[in-house]
Amino acid sequence: MPANNGAGGTRLVIVESPAKAKTIEKYLGRGYVVESSIGHIRDLPERADDIPEKYKGESWARLGVNVEHEFEPLYVVNADKRAQVTKLRQLLKDADELYLATDEDREGEAIAWHLQEVLKPKVPVHRMVFHEITKQAIQEAVANPRTLNLRLVDAQETRRILDRLYGYEVSPVLWKKVKPRLSAGRVQSVATRLVVERERDRMAFTVANYWDLSALFDTGKAEERPRDFTATLSTVDGKRVAQGRDFASTGQLKTAGVLHLSEAAAGELAGRLRASSFRVKSVERKPYTRKPYAPFRTTTLQQEASRKLGFTSKHTMQVAQRLYEEGYITYMRTDSITLSETAIAAARSQAIKLYGAAYVPDKPRVYASKVKNAQEAHEAIRPSGEEFRTPGETGLSGDKFRLYELIWQRTISSQMKDAVGESVTVKVAGASSAGEEVEFSASGRTITFHGFLKAYVEGADDPSTDRDDSEKRLPNLAEGDALDLSRLDVAAHATKPPARYTEATLIKELEDREIGRPSTYSSIIGTILDRGYVFKKGTALIPSFLAFAVVNLLEQHFGNLVDYDFTAEMEKVLDDIANDRAERVPELQRFYYGGDGDEGLKEMVTDLGEIDAKEISSFAIRDSDIVLRVGRYGPYLDREGSRVNVPEDMTPDELTAEKAEELFSRPTGDRELGQDPATGNMIVAKDGRFGPYVTEVLSAPAEDETPKKRTKKADAAKPRTSSLFKTMSLDTITFEEALRLLEIPRLVGELEGEPVVAHNGKFGPYLKKGTDSRSLAAEDDLFTVTIEQAKELFAQPKQRGRGRAAAAAPLRELGEDPQSKKQIVVKEGRFGPYVTDGETNASLRKDDSVEEITTERAAELLAERRERAPAPKKKTTTTRKAPAKKAPAKKPAAKS
Repeated sequence: MPANNGAGGTRLVIVESPAKAKTIEKYLGRGYVVESSIGHIRDLPERADDIPEKYKGESWARLGVNVEHEFEPLYVVNADKRAQVTKLRQLLKDADELYLATDEDREGEAIAWHLQEVLKPKVPVHRMVFHEITKQAIQEAVANPRTLNLRLVDAQETRRILDRLYGYEVSPVLWKKVKPRLSAGRVQSVATRLVVERERDRMAFTVANYWDLSALFDTGKAEERPRDFTATLSTVDGKRVAQGRDFASTGQLKTAGVLHLSEAAAGELAGRLRASSFRVKSVERKPYTRKPYAPFRTTTLQQEASRKLGFTSKHTMQVAQRLYEEGYITYMRTDSITLSETAIAAARSQAIKLYGAAYVPDKPRVYASKVKNAQEAHEAIRPSGEEFRTPGETGLSGDKFRLYELIWQRTISSQMKDAVGESVTVKVAGASSAGEEVEFSASGRTITFHGFLKAYVEGADDPSTDRDDSEKRLPNLAEGDALDLSRLDVAAHATKPPARYTEATLIKELEDREIGRPSTYSSIIGTILDRGYVFKKGTALIPSFLAFAVVNLLEQHFGNLVDYDFTAEMEKVLDDIANDRAERVPELQRFYYGGDGDEGLKEMVTDLGEIDAKEISSFAIRDSDIVLRVGRYGPYLDREGSRVNVPEDMTPDELTAEKAEELFSRPTGDRELGQDPATGNMIVAKDGRFGPYVTEVLSAPAEDETPKKRTKKADAAKPRTSSLFKTMSLDTITFEEALRLLEIPRLVGELEGEPVVAHNGKFGPYLKKGTDSRSLAAEDDLFTVTIEQAKELFAQPKQRGRGRAAAAAPLRELGEDPQSKKQIVVKEGRFGPYVTDGETNASLRKDDSVEEITTERAAELLAERRERAPAPKKKTTTTRKAPAKKAPAKKPAAKS
């Protein structure tokens, strides 16, 4: 414990979030001021305006990293954190000691370092670390501080610089060659490639059909339950019947020596077996054992919450963050699956209390991490405290209750006994009327002692997989028992393409390949969804056609950067830096400038002339002369210059040659409606980027016009165009309706010397008079509104927004704000969704979503907003001075 901890004085404790600060403040009491930094306080500049004036002339300033001088980063205090930094400086002036209590991982260590660098404290500084927010843990952390771990800081800063160089150097290539405003990232691009490669496998896949027989056998023992069972044909004359695993992705049989039954052959065989007799050939019994699963680490929690609770990885981490900050669970960003002795004792004690001593082994279970290069010294994710609260004792509700319950169940079950039972395999023999020797097989499982399954059963990624606690009982059979054939059916099967990734399976794949860190997976998946590289259909992650173009470019011209082994190796380099086995500058030098024969990032992005933008974004449709192209405004099909747009909801594996032909065969939507009698121009209905519309085709200029005159006239003359009303369609719009539409904007009349014009705008129909406007009730009013009606509308007060008689309804209603005691709602604002209690508004952050935000998260955002709000200005009474008397004007000097 620091020397003056028992004496007087003030100690300033800085954490990351207001919610965490409130919880910790309760455990520290007098003499401590706990304040939050509200996350990171500074970072590399995001915009040109963020770059300090003295650096704006530097060639490297755009990157925010001085690549010419040992990759020195240029850090600036975030604009939205300046007020908070000022507040922290003021609090530090009155403090005798500073405790940096950010999370104990690389990112938390870096935040602590940034705080120290910016605040420049002149008092003793202590690094305070803890893995759970309980009274005992916080008091122990205060009593046993340490110094900043600069190796962890160095590793985190290297990661930040690597990601900045990658993103800022490669993204502009995508802008030039694929589409503006795209982004590339060290891990996000690799994650996108994984999803694209899985879709490529699905597109190349060919279905194989195969058949077998399903038989229902009856033992004839009426007193037994069950007395019958189902078995599947496994061999014919000693040849194994082909199953799905025997076929290649091309649809061809890949396993030699197996029998591939066709539908006809299976039906004929069934006919020859229906009158046959059958007997039990063998019964094989084996003991069944299932060991409990290790406690959660970050990735396994995300996967299981996805499978069991339907949470996205982002939502899982948001809810877990709340639980941690409020003191319910230990730190939720960890690779570890170990439990402290205290936690093991708590789990064993609660398991005995709830399920009995028979369910808990004599010795505690100890788990060893299987994650290579596991970082940080945390425990597994578990309920906090020396004694665990059951879910019912927490007082939690909603998603926080559900996630806490999942963590609690997993932790308790990890210290319970194995589930044991018996698995049985039965083989049934028979002969067909043609003398064919056939064999059917069936398997079953019974659980005699459920052990840990009493507390917890893990979910499965494949819904067809049996749960750990599922049982299938077979009759009590013995070798030689006669069986009656009750039913015999031909069963059809088809091979399936590789399953698309879900969030859970993509996280598992990234972890298995050692790409990225568990704490980043949630934001990586969020990024590739937000960028439009991937979209969701149910829980499946599907790559967009845009992702195909981006991955195509990266694979062909930046192959090293999206190589799975290379990306995993970069993680090992960061671990080596953290563990003092490597240095930052040489590793950054090698990455950016190359070395040992390897090409560096700088050289890769220098010569872009060889990249053919059209070729990168073009993909031939298999078995067709049609080409898919990814254009600036979306994907389209091209055949010898003829084009057709691809529907937005079409998945890449659905775009077969047949589907492409179908899209080309659809009507284009362009319809000639007739010739305008007033102008002679043809009126056409079209389908455009922003929806269906009508327009006129301008007549060609006269032959005797000079090129100069023709150009000026062409520039001046623009075809009239008007969008179709919502009640209209391209297929049914008439020539008369089109002519009326082309009258819009329509001059209604004149008011107060200004013209009143009826317009159809983005937010609906409206009238405009000068700079003033009024909404119309319906689109048809554009044709009929009179100047008298317009006068009445303009005489009324202007409504809050065009087309809105009142404020828009909330997107969601949440609970009560604990501070203001008012109802919180989510609304859509000019700059995006926000939460409000009627007094304070707070925008949703990048990781928040309207659908998933909780009352607790909304209350935290409002609390942060209140903290950042400037203090109200003091009213000052000023005495207006009398205007100074003007000096008499001087007479002009006489002219000489």
